[in-house]
Amino acid sequence: MDLSQEEWEEQLENDDNAFILDVRTPEEVDEGYIPNAVNIDIYLGQEFVDELGKLDKEKNYYVYCRSGNRSRQACAILNSIGIENAYNLEGGILEWEGDLTE
Repeated sequence: MDLSQEEWEEQLENDDNAFILDVRTPEEVDEGYIPNAVNIDIYLGQEFVDELGKLDKEKNYYVYCRSGNRSRQACAILNSIGIENAYNLEGGILEWEGDLTE
């Protein structure tokens, strides 16, 4: 499900069961990331899918990338493996106005 920057941040702040997933490359992550995010690079292919399979299906996943395209794909993959609550950050980190960790 796509959420606007405002919706994503507001929902995340009020979610005690949140898991923030950054699907960018390690090089992109080095440029800064949303605090408490876990990075799993979507370009790992099958290894990416394998890593997602290890995640807790009961969590709510807040997924982002650089512009919102890869994270939208990641949400579809999460849905396909039985994780229903996956929220895509529309516009990605490019439009993020919240804090970043370097």
